[in-house]
Amino acid sequence: MTSLLEVKNLSISFHHEEGYSYRVVKDISFELNKGEILGIVGESGSGKSLTALSIVGLLPYPKAFHSKESSIRFNGTELINNPNIRQYRGKNISFIFQEPMSSLNPLHTIGSQIAETLLINQKISKAEAQKKVIELLKMTGIQNAEAKIKAYPHELSGGQRQRVMIAMAIANNPDILIADEPTTALDVTIAAEIIDLLIKLKKELGMSIIFISHDLNVIRKIADNVLVMKSGKIIERNSCKEIFENPVQSYTKKLIYTYNRLKYINNNETKSILSLKNITVKYPLTKNFFGKVTSYLHAVDHVSLDLKEGKTVGLVGESGSGKTTLGMAATQLTAYEGNILLADKSIEAFSPQELRKTIQIIFQDPYNSLNPRMTVEEIVGEGLRVHFPHLSATEKREKIKQTLEEVGLNEETLFKYPHEFSGGQRQRIAIARALVVEPKILILDEPTSALDATIASHVLNLLNKLQKEHRLSYLFISHDMNAIRAVSDEIAIMKNGKIIEQNTAIKILKNPQEPYTKKLIRASNLREDHERRNHKKYHNYYRQIQRPQKKRVD
Repeated sequence: MTSLLEVKNLSISFHHEEGYSYRVVKDISFELNKGEILGIVGESGSGKSLTALSIVGLLPYPKAFHSKESSIRFNGTELINNPNIRQYRGKNISFIFQEPMSSLNPLHTIGSQIAETLLINQKISKAEAQKKVIELLKMTGIQNAEAKIKAYPHELSGGQRQRVMIAMAIANNPDILIADEPTTALDVTIAAEIIDLLIKLKKELGMSIIFISHDLNVIRKIADNVLVMKSGKIIERNSCKEIFENPVQSYTKKLIYTYNRLKYINNNETKSILSLKNITVKYPLTKNFFGKVTSYLHAVDHVSLDLKEGKTVGLVGESGSGKTTLGMAATQLTAYEGNILLADKSIEAFSPQELRKTIQIIFQDPYNSLNPRMTVEEIVGEGLRVHFPHLSATEKREKIKQTLEEVGLNEETLFKYPHEFSGGQRQRIAIARALVVEPKILILDEPTSALDATIASHVLNLLNKLQKEHRLSYLFISHDMNAIRAVSDEIAIMKNGKIIEQNTAIKILKNPQEPYTKKLIRASNLREDHERRNHKKYHNYYRQIQRPQKKRVD
């Protein structure tokens, strides 16, 4: 098979402002064959994205630099330090970035942005470019393409924006398409559609694809061959089939089995602590000439849910299903119709201060929810000033230190700022901030969706541990069925503002009733995981990796 891209002894280093340099990618070598999909997998910081950016010369040179032995050859042509690299970028080698909203220009229509790359690389008129743009949008599955070319990025959904990025990337029929985490920010069903689209385009256009992800479950769906990276090195490489059937490195096994577990279910009955009854949240859509609302959008439509002491209800659904809005209603952060009972009393009987102490919320992105100008001590201790004003400064610091230790952070973090921590550490800080006021209920809104799979697994294990120790109750909101099954006693499936299916976690996962639930489970690979776990060899891998948590998983 012909090698289209040859990477040999690639090292990537950066000059530090204090005069020294540090190496982040260390002498890696691999090849990409014509018509192949190569998966590169690893956690954040493993060097996979830097490797991809170096192929198209998008590193911040000269701050970034390569060793003399480093080589990247495309069809025999050296790309490192090539003054004509722009001739290859976009035309021969295209790039799809992780977050399309950040990559697309908000001031230009998607039609003009796709047309730009055509006009730069092909000698065609604007009319021909517009016709080609419509063809590309149709090819990537955008409905009503003729109208969509006039839309701005903010007017499209996440899945549609990603399809626009793909249309832009394939506009010049490149030989290589590099997709850097293209599904991370998407719902699981939409992510599955994007993967199917890339496989379809690869067959139709004869492209080679480098697909980068931190999630081996995604890699398994698309890749022919796989590289596993850790700490700037390739630690394992093989065919996709062999990686999953005969992984060699313990790190690879850990990636494969990150979510392969069900929560240990305690069947002891407990009393209800939070009851949502016929909750409706609606927003005005249209008004008549006199300003009277004539139609509403029902974000949540007559939903009832019951949360018991010490238990977790996993609320799962795609973006726009209403799950976050329901969580906001439960915490009194949005107006609603219906009744909410807290410990069998109307929630209206409690003061705002009592509610904030009893119910805490943890948001999806800890970087945006933590004040960047406050130290960790100030962030975590903020609730103590409101709910425990009688504590002395020494007592408050001791309580903050104790809470940080519970979430796996030491007292050295007290005087640091949020930007000095990784995503997983910031989420632990957010959990500590909620936990320090001794709540009974935590509303967790997509707390792991911004994290790598293994880091997310640590956070989920932490949540299970804290629940057991403090008898906490969780409403765990997510679009990821893998995360849901790791923490949930019960699962509620939400779609179009309504709960369409609800049952114990085991019954939902083993015997789903609704077609939509089955679709979510298939997209998350849960049934395939279950089948592999029945195989003796995989069962041994699973037991080996999960042994430290054997009391909490089955």
